[in-house]
Parts: sequence; structure tokens; C-alpha cells
Amino acid sequence: MGQRNSTSLHDFILLGFSDHPKLEMALSGVVATFYLITLVGNTAIILASLLDSHLHTPMYFFLRNLSFLDLCFTTSIVPQMLVNLWGPHKTISYGGCVIQLYVYMWLGSIECLLLAVMSYDRFTAICKPLHYLVIMNPHLCLKMIIMVWSISLANSVVLCTLTLNLPRCGNNLLDHFLCELPAMLKIACIDTTAVELSVFALGIAIVLTPLILILISYGYIAKAVLRMKSRAGQRKAINTCGSHLTVVSIFYGAIIYMYLQPGNNASRGQVIFLTLFYTIITPSLNPLIYTLRNKDMKEALKKLMRVDHKSTKSKRTWKS
Repeated sequence: MGQRNSTSLHDFILLGFSDHPKLEMALSGVVATFYLITLVGNTAIILASLLDSHLHTPMYFFLRNLSFLDLCFTTSIVPQMLVNLWGPHKTISYGGCVIQLYVYMWLGSIECLLLAVMSYDRFTAICKPLHYLVIMNPHLCLKMIIMVWSISLANSVVLCTLTLNLPRCGNNLLDHFLCELPAMLKIACIDTTAVELSVFALGIAIVLTPLILILISYGYIAKAVLRMKSRAGQRKAINTCGSHLTVVSIFYGAIIYMYLQPGNNASRGQVIFLTLFYTIITPSLNPLIYTLRNKDMKEALKKLMRVDHKSTKSKRTWKS
């Protein structure tokens, strides 16, 4: 225990691609660009769905939560990542690393469960349209969101506590851009099989179980869509469900590859690329996916842009 305590308070050195400075500079530009897209896109979705009364429905309530989650997720990671990419000293304090790890795992778990909740919402809307607003009432929607955030927090506390309690024997070199769980496991100086199995088991509960529920929901949705006589109704259902399925495929694909591998056999390049993919690129794609295939959201964004344009124009007129 004495050795563990003495080594636990060291700052961590984030290696990333420190041996390739040109690659780091190029990567920092990519990260900054996608972060800006994430901020603008998700903020626009939140504002548009709040200001347009036609979008005050359960579907857009959950979409607002997803956008808010993506904003929090990227903001908890990207600023520190850019500092490490641009700065000469690529270090993070022990306390900063602990906070980043807990928040990172918490928010990542929330997205897994939230996507499952959104699939249930689509199942209810398409398979039980006459009872949709009764079933998906505001009270139930709020309870579901609270449950998602609470379960995810518990998962984060268990996994991160297990990982941080592993002795490191003075090793503080993290072969990553951030304090990420697989990278933390690799610097432990004891056998981590038990912890890896715990990560695998909780991964099944947090990742695979929601994914199975999503697939079951879409099995019923597919049957309901095929039975529809209206082509317009079929197109609308396919558009709204297609957006959600695209997000699910991108997000879950990377997560499963990263966390559901006993023994953690992914290579260094794969780990870094996949982490960048689902922490930086996916949150920036979500607004595009949901807006390009959603007519109501497009109209709401147009209204938002018109309001902003009128506001800017009136300010210029008043100043002149």
C-alpha cells in the first residue's frame, strides 16, 4: 500500500505521437476543426428544438439530451488534448487525470444507454402511434434520463476506481492523448486480468445489452414499416429511424472494438485512432446525420437562422 500511495500522485506524461511532431500539428488542426463543428452543430440543434414548438416532443427531448451530452463529452476532452498537442510539456496532473477518466467513462456510458432509450421512443412512435404520447409522457421521459445518467455514473465509479487502484510502480508514461482506461491498464505493474474481465463484464451490461435492445426494437419497427400502406409514412419512418441507426452503427462499432476485447489486444495506432473517432468525429457527425435526414429539424434550423439574421440586422440598423 505504501508503494501504491507513493506512486499514485505523480503527474502523467501523455506520449501521443510525440515522436512525430508534424503529425501532431496536423492532428491538432483536425481535432480543432471537428470540435468547432461539434460546438456549432449541437448548439444549433438544442436551440432549434427548444425554440420551435413543433419539436416539443419526446423524440426531440432525447435528441436535445444527446446534443448536450456530445457538447459535454468533447469539452471534457478536447481542450486538454489540444494543450498537449500544441504545448512543449505533454503532462497532466494526477488529479486532472482522475477527473478526466471518471467524466470520460461516465459520459461515454450515458451515450450507450441514451441511444437505447431513443430506440424505444422510435419503437413506441411507430408500433404504437395511437398511444405514443400517453406512453412517452414527460414524467416517464424525465425518469428515463435520470436513470440513464445514474446507471452510467455507477458504472464509471466502479471501473475507474478498479483501474486507479492498480499499482503502477512509478510508471507514469501514458501512450495516449488522454487518460483513457485501456492506456491506464497498460501501465500497471501487476497482472490486470481480473480488472480487464470486470471491464468486459460491465461492457456487456452497458454496451451489448442496450445494443441488443436496439436491434430488437428495430426488428419490430421493420415489421411495422413493411405493413404500412402509406408510402409517405414509410419514408418518414425510414428517415427518422435511419438517422438513429447510422449514429448507433458508428458509435457502437468503435466502442465494441475498444472495450469488449478480453486481453486488450488492439494495437497502439488502433486504440488512438478509435478513441479520436468516437470522442471527436462522432459527436460532430451526429448533428449532420439528424438534420440532413429530418425535414422538421431542417425547418427549425432555417427559422433559427432567420431569427438570428433579423436580430443582427436590427442591431446594425439601431447602431446606424
